[in-house]
Amino acid sequence: MASKPLSYNDYTVGWICALSEEQTAATAMLDEKHDPLPISNPHDTNSYTLGAIGKHNVVLVCLPESETGTNSAASVIMQLVNTFPSIKFGLLVGIGGGIPPRVRLGDTVVSTPVGEYPGVVQWDLGKATETGFVRTGSLDRPPMVLLSALTTMKTNHEMEGHKISQFLEELTKKWPRLASK
Repeated sequence: MASKPLSYNDYTVGWICALSEEQTAATAMLDEKHDPLPISNPHDTNSYTLGAIGKHNVVLVCLPESETGTNSAASVIMQLVNTFPSIKFGLLVGIGGGIPPRVRLGDTVVSTPVGEYPGVVQWDLGKATETGFVRTGSLDRPPMVLLSALTTMKTNHEMEGHKISQFLEELTKKWPRLASK
């Protein structure tokens, strides 16, 4: 548990999960878990898990059970940023159902702008036509801080390789019940 009391203003990273299994994995990845904070907004229906990864204080939140889709996600995220005013960016972390099969558990996917395209194309911002997929809108590009971190991560990966085996071994020692999952 955290050694000093923290406030809602001390958390700068929001980690959003769509499924409870994703939230379990996210919670297991925290370096440190923090005590819950007293309720400050009685209208916020989210349930938060607080902790730290490295020097970053992180707020984990998951969509309510059996509530999926963009409307539910938008509601959860709006409540998150209203309750935690110092959130600098949010990460939607999960199983990545719509990304290519080359992506493995533990990989980080950050869209990278190419030409006129800012990055990821949301599945419902386009339409299938006889000649293929046609974009009808776009999402904003990732924050510069993530694109800068991506550059460093790519360099580290090229030089040192991945640490997935190490992380999974540490996770198994810390949370033995999760080893089979």
